[in-house]
Amino acid sequence: MSGVYDHTWVRFHRMIAMPTKLTRSAGVLLHPSSLPGPFGIGDLGPEAYRWVETLVAAKQSWWQLLPLGPTGYGNSPYQSFSAFAGNVNLLSPELLAKDGLLPDNFLAGQSFPTDRVDYDSVAPAKAAMVREAWSRFGARWHPLREAFDTYREKEKHWLADFALFMAIREAFGGTALSTWSPDVRLRVPAALAELEKKLAGEVMIHTFGQFLFDRQWGELKAFANGRGVRIMGDAPIFVAGDSADVWAHPEQFLLNADGESSVVAGVPPDYFSEDGQLWGNPLYDWAAMSRDGYRWWAARLQRQFDQVDLIRLDHFRGFAAAWHIPAGASTAKNGEWVDGPRSRLFEKLRADLGELPIIAEDLGLITPDVHELRQACGFPGMRVLQFALGGPDNPYWPHNYEPNTVAYTGTHDNDTTLGWWTALGETDRKKLSDYIGHEVREPDWDLIRMAWASVALLAIAPLQDVLGLGREARMNVPGVAGGNWEWRFRPDQFRPGMIERLTEWTERYHRRPGTR
Repeated sequence: MSGVYDHTWVRFHRMIAMPTKLTRSAGVLLHPSSLPGPFGIGDLGPEAYRWVETLVAAKQSWWQLLPLGPTGYGNSPYQSFSAFAGNVNLLSPELLAKDGLLPDNFLAGQSFPTDRVDYDSVAPAKAAMVREAWSRFGARWHPLREAFDTYREKEKHWLADFALFMAIREAFGGTALSTWSPDVRLRVPAALAELEKKLAGEVMIHTFGQFLFDRQWGELKAFANGRGVRIMGDAPIFVAGDSADVWAHPEQFLLNADGESSVVAGVPPDYFSEDGQLWGNPLYDWAAMSRDGYRWWAARLQRQFDQVDLIRLDHFRGFAAAWHIPAGASTAKNGEWVDGPRSRLFEKLRADLGELPIIAEDLGLITPDVHELRQACGFPGMRVLQFALGGPDNPYWPHNYEPNTVAYTGTHDNDTTLGWWTALGETDRKKLSDYIGHEVREPDWDLIRMAWASVALLAIAPLQDVLGLGREARMNVPGVAGGNWEWRFRPDQFRPGMIERLTEWTERYHRRPGTR
């Protein structure tokens, strides 16, 4: 790892557009919150730049992320306060200090754990950091003033509602949208006008926080793109009920007259959970969305295409049909499949936005119509090797892949490959050994080799598998509310030869750009 993770970081200001057409390549899945550093959570500062240099050293073409939005319930990036906003917890105090917006030692007096994300201490510390940055920004003329004013105008279609939503939420003690007084929850004009006046200062702080996030993220993405590393983002199909999206656009969702959901989203029992997964998100009113030309979806995806080079569209099957669960249910067992917009949505989005650099997350209970929809759209699907323990017709075995596929050892919802292997019975262990032709001694690297050697255009491994970590490094356990999204890696977990090994396999299997 010497000379890679210790690489001196450099800020890179020029935005570079990367081609989005998939070619045979490989990458690593790591959310920025999992980066090392002294401030309680990984951020967009020096360690993120060192991480990009590590990907470059390993000849990786892709850095895959989880959603970048502000985390809500359970600290989940899939339960965000906005489908448009960025997570200010990821802001780098070091970069703010370089911009003259913080003293160099602003967080120096606070002690954070370095082996996990401590959200309870991180969130107030980062909120105070943004407040201090705003105070310094407004105290005198700053060279970013014009850029900030331009940003506010450019992003006002979502930014104004988001900033007001967050200011109101904080003024109400951090309570969820469903508990707000009816006049505010239902956006009675007189009530909103009063709050806009009363909370004008807080609204500007949240607006400024988003400007800072977009500035830091844009520079990091440009740095990565300039070194041949493209960014794969993640778009959850649904938004959180406690979000600016539902508050500002209730007509786009299946809500009753009180602004509450009558049905909520989830999935029936599957590989991940015998009770299914009760996500609780509001469901879209696809008929209403169709009538206005899917404008909300076009705005949402355009915003994300500005941030990343490729989007993993989560729960793709929900566009064919979604599992509608009665509000108030305790599990996801009882529900019904209700048709979605299918290809009509994507035809309209392609007409409005041009080509759609999208990967379809088509895992779980997938019916033929979902495969037909994905193929009609031309989107690559996903295959996860940890699911490949059935018979020879199991679609997750590499011999059944088609090229228009993204192959994974595992995802953020899986155990690490070592943790998965440890829990397997002897029959399944023998099945995998027989498939690869030798006794499995390094399950994580054996699955990495299978993904990299497959015909799939793109192969991805979570960093936990590259590092050979066990279940203590798992990112998320679906259906479990607490203790998720906390994992962080340490630089000393890179053992000698790991980068060289990943480089060798990337070149051997023609996944390095320019080698095929």
